Amino acid sequence: MRQTLAALLAAFLTAAPATAQEAPDPADWAAVLADAKGETVDWYAWGGETHINDYIAWVGEEVAARYGITLNHVKLADTAEAVTRVLAEKTAGLTEGGAVDLVWINGENFAAMQMNGLLMGGRWAEALPNRALVDMDRYGAAIERDFGVDVAGEESPWGRAQLVMIYDEARTPQPPRSLAELEGFVADHPGRFTYPQPPNFTGTTFLKQLLLDLVPDRAVLYAPAGEDADALVRDTLVPVLTRLHPNLWRSGAAFPSGVAETRALYADGEILLALTGNPSDAVAGVADGLLPPASRVAAFTGGTIGNVHFVAIPANAGDKAGALVVADFLLSPEAQARKADPAVWGDPAVIGLEALDPADRALFSGEVAVDAPTLAEPHVSWTEVIERVWDEAFLR
Repeated sequence: MRQTLAALLAAFLTAAPATAQEAPDPADWAAVLADAKGETVDWYAWGGETHINDYIAWVGEEVAARYGITLNHVKLADTAEAVTRVLAEKTAGLTEGGAVDLVWINGENFAAMQMNGLLMGGRWAEALPNRALVDMDRYGAAIERDFGVDVAGEESPWGRAQLVMIYDEARTPQPPRSLAELEGFVADHPGRFTYPQPPNFTGTTFLKQLLLDLVPDRAVLYAPAGEDADALVRDTLVPVLTRLHPNLWRSGAAFPSGVAETRALYADGEILLALTGNPSDAVAGVADGLLPPASRVAAFTGGTIGNVHFVAIPANAGDKAGALVVADFLLSPEAQARKADPAVWGDPAVIGLEALDPADRALFSGEVAVDAPTLAEPHVSWTEVIERVWDEAFLR
């Protein structure tokens, strides 16, 4: 089910006002832990990858053993489902005891919830005990502004992503490292490249990446989209895609649904490059015997889009104390190291390893570095514009 930001905002305009219950104070952590014991935290999180689901299950085991919290992973196909659920509760006047206690979120879904007062405030994310471990020197800009929107302490970071391409060094010793090289590669290898269909997150990120490489002044993409935004995308991005599509997998008449399907096409040898937001996907796939042994990742040398992903707590969550404890545990060295391990998930850490004591630092091994700069996400308002123009151009 596709939920665009515009549709959500239209619904928000008719929503009834709601007043949330008083939130627990992270400054009194002992009280938070006491309140959290015995709570069931319903964590609404994407459920499209087995290894991620397994990691969340491990988190559940740990918070149960350590804090007496039951963690229920509500698996989503689209984070907008959680936003819609909280919106429906607000419309019905449900200010306490909401179904969603914690949500994995960023980008336009976060912006929609924040804009309409659906999130627990009080800058709680900045007051978590493990927040001190977060590497603000390296990642602070992306942590404080999510897709160009001031986070205001209403979501807590727990991982990072950067757009890369998986390739087989044995079959493709020189993968494309720029948009110009990608165009040449696609022309020379018809049918051997594709990207997930927007509004899939990775598919839309790929389109943003191309747009960043095409516009004369990237600054325009870091400001809110204006009246001429549709025209800019039509005139700049659509011509390049029109040239690319005839040489894509299935001649651009169909697209994979997401990263998992794209990776499967690569593993089966149908395509030569597979887009992903996780630089560890190649290492993990090789270790699991799912990808060719010479699989590596590459990125455009000028940089590719990266972002931080977060967890947030709705204003009407029924188990806020438990949600705070889970959010804090996700920032612990043990949780961050396990998540960063390619054999488990390979999702990069947001905490600074240099400041950890030797025992905690030793938990980390094998995080994959990307040999290209990380580019900030364009302002959230461009997401809907890009997806709408793409639909109009290629789905008619």
